[in-house]
Amino acid sequence: MTKKVSISTFGLQAKFGDFKALEIAKEAGADAVDFSLKDYDYRRSDCIYSKSDEEIIEYFTTLRDHANALGIAFAQTHGKAQGFKNIPEEDDALVANSRIDCLVTKTLNAPVCVVHHPTTIHLGPDATPEQMHKLAYDQFSRILVYAKQYGVKIAMETFGDAAKYHCCDFFGNIDELLASYRRVKASEGNADYITICVDTGHSNKAMGFENPAPADVIRLCGADIQVLHLNDNDGVTDQHKIPGTGNIDWDDVMRALNEVGYSGICNMELRLDYLGDDHMAEEAATAVRVMKNMLK
Repeated sequence: MTKKVSISTFGLQAKFGDFKALEIAKEAGADAVDFSLKDYDYRRSDCIYSKSDEEIIEYFTTLRDHANALGIAFAQTHGKAQGFKNIPEEDDALVANSRIDCLVTKTLNAPVCVVHHPTTIHLGPDATPEQMHKLAYDQFSRILVYAKQYGVKIAMETFGDAAKYHCCDFFGNIDELLASYRRVKASEGNADYITICVDTGHSNKAMGFENPAPADVIRLCGADIQVLHLNDNDGVTDQHKIPGTGNIDWDDVMRALNEVGYSGICNMELRLDYLGDDHMAEEAATAVRVMKNMLK
C-alpha cells in the first residue's frame, strides 16, 4: 500500500483561502490534498465559477503552479455534496456546477472528483428505492458527460445515516450504493470514468443500521476504490476525527486496504477546528503524523 498521505483542505480553505490552505497542508507534512470545490457556485457573482472558462482556468492554473512550487499534489477534488433533490432547477444547477468541477479537476491535474449521491436527508425516508436509484442514475449519467469531456473520473462516496430522520441514508446501505455504482458503470462508455471513494466515518455510522464495518465495506468495494476519506467517529455523530480517536478498528481498515490492493494516497477528511481555529495547522500536522505512523 502507498505510504503517501493527503489531507482534505475544506476547513483550511474556509479559514485561510485556497493558496494559504495549500501552504498549511505542506507545512503539516502532507504529500497531497483533497481540494474542496463544494462551496464554489456559478450562481454567486462573487465566485470564480461565475466567470468565463478562460478566467476559471487562469485562476486554477495559478493555484496548481503554487502547489507545484510547494511540492504538494492534488490527489483528488471534492465536488458538490448535495446530490439531486428532484427539484429541476436545483438539479440542473448541480450539473452545471459539476461541469466546472470537472474542468477545475483537470486543470489542477487531479485524477478524481468525489461526488455525493442523492440523499435521504433531502428526499426524506419515504422516497422509494425506484425514485432514489433513478435520481442517482440520472445525476451521475449527466455529470459523467463532463468527466469524459475533461478526462477525469467521478467517485461515488459511501454514505452513512440520515440523523434528522434517525435512519440509514438510502445509499448508506452499501448494497444499494454498489447497485447504483454497477448500474452506472455498466452503461456504455462509463467504466473508465467512474470509481468509489470510501468514507470510513460514514460507513462507521451506517453500522448502526446493520451495515458492515468500514473495513468490510472496503473489502466489498474492492479494486473499485480509487480514493479515500479516512476519518474516525463514535459511530453516532459524523465527527471527522483523526484516525484512532474514535471507535473504528484501524488495524482492520489497513488490512482491508492491503487485501484489495489499494495503491492510492491515504487521504484524511477531517474537522480541524476541535481545538479552535487558531490551532488548525497543528491539528493537521498531528493528523499527518498519526497516519504516517499507521502506514508504518
